Amino acid sequence: MATAAEPERNPDPLEAINRPLFELNNKLDQYFLRPVAQGYDWVMPGFAKRGVGNMFANMYDFNSAINGVLQGRFVGAAQGGGRFLVNSTLGLAGLFDVATPMGIRPYRTDFGHTLAIWGFESGPYLMVPFFGPRTVRSGTGTVFDVYTSIPTYIDNVPVRNSLFGLELIDGRARLLQADELLSGDAYIFIRDAYLQQRETFVNDGVVQDDFSDFGDEEDWEEF
Repeated sequence: MATAAEPERNPDPLEAINRPLFELNNKLDQYFLRPVAQGYDWVMPGFAKRGVGNMFANMYDFNSAINGVLQGRFVGAAQGGGRFLVNSTLGLAGLFDVATPMGIRPYRTDFGHTLAIWGFESGPYLMVPFFGPRTVRSGTGTVFDVYTSIPTYIDNVPVRNSLFGLELIDGRARLLQADELLSGDAYIFIRDAYLQQRETFVNDGVVQDDFSDFGDEEDWEEF
């Protein structure tokens, strides 16, 4: 049991601002994103959803390679770069995961993780309009990762925007089952789940509690 001398487990000094923004995001999700994700989940056959997921994971591997270098973790960088090269060629632009059966495991990281390795504190919890939960550190990392992501450099604007939209919808569709887990104060539930997922992520998979079973950290950012 926590005592008065212990700090709050998930400090949220900006809660008075975050809660209204959470309600805004929740309404956008309720009336737009979730229905679209449900339609996507219903229409898309399983093999197609796996292909889409593989494609975006392949792009993620490209970012992982960059961050692995910045972290000085060159084995991780080689894993990310190797997976990207193999899956982009033999896997038909990443639609098929050929690298995993070949023994090239993914290195899960992002620039927020890089900042943590460099010694930057996470900062307060933020609910960002349209983008969902972040911390100051992970939010800064998101800006860098978007800037260095492959779709950003696609000259065809409709194609680029379609990829960003598809990634958003696909990520939300993967969280549809998690909707049933929400109970009590949804704001607190999502905040605590996100912060625990983020802590586990930047600590290289050290699990503190069962929140680790609720999906990948980047998926929670769709809320």
